Amino acid sequence: MKLPRPKKKGTISLEETLDRRRSKRQFLTKRLSQEQISQLLWAAQGTIQKGYRTAPSAGGLYPLEIYLVEREGVQHYVPQSHELERTVDGDVRPQLARAALDQGCILEAPVCIVIATEYQRVERRYDERAARYVCIEVGHVAQNIHLQAVAMGLGSVPIGAFDDDQVHKVLFLPEDQKPLYIIPVGYSVA
Repeated sequence: MKLPRPKKKGTISLEETLDRRRSKRQFLTKRLSQEQISQLLWAAQGTIQKGYRTAPSAGGLYPLEIYLVEREGVQHYVPQSHELERTVDGDVRPQLARAALDQGCILEAPVCIVIATEYQRVERRYDERAARYVCIEVGHVAQNIHLQAVAMGLGSVPIGAFDDDQVHKVLFLPEDQKPLYIIPVGYSVA
C-alpha cells in the first residue's frame, strides 16, 4: 500500500517538541489517519536526498526494519518506495502485549511500531562493533518516532521489556531478524 507523501514542514519547533516529549501509556481508541502513519514511518526510516534516510546508519548499511502493528494486522515498511507490505492478517496486539510482559498500552494504542534488526548486515563490515552500531541506530530511529509523535499531538512510549522469541513468533519476522523495540503510538488520554 502506497503511503501519502510526508510533510517536510511542521507546526512546532524542535525545541518545543523536545520540551513536550513524555512517555504516554494510556491511549484513546481513536484511529490514526494514513497521513499520520505515513509521517511516523517516514520519520523513522524515510528516504531523504541522495538515498540517505532520516536517521544515520553506520556505513549506510541500514540494518533496521520497521513494522506497523494495528488492528488489521502487521505491515512491513519499505522506505525506498514509502509503502507498506502486509505480512500478517488479523489483530496480533493481544499476543504482542503478552509477549511484552502484559503491557496494556500495546492493546490500547491504535498502532505499535516495532523496530527489528538484521545484525548480519552490519557484522559483515564491522564485526564485533556491529551490536554497538545497531544500538546507536535504533536509538536514533526511536527518538525520531517519539519526536514526530509529539509534533503531531500524539503520545508514545518506548518498550524494551519483552520476550524476543515470542515477539519474533507473533510478528512472523524473518529468521535473520531480531526485535529490538516496540513503540505504541496514539492519542494519549492525558
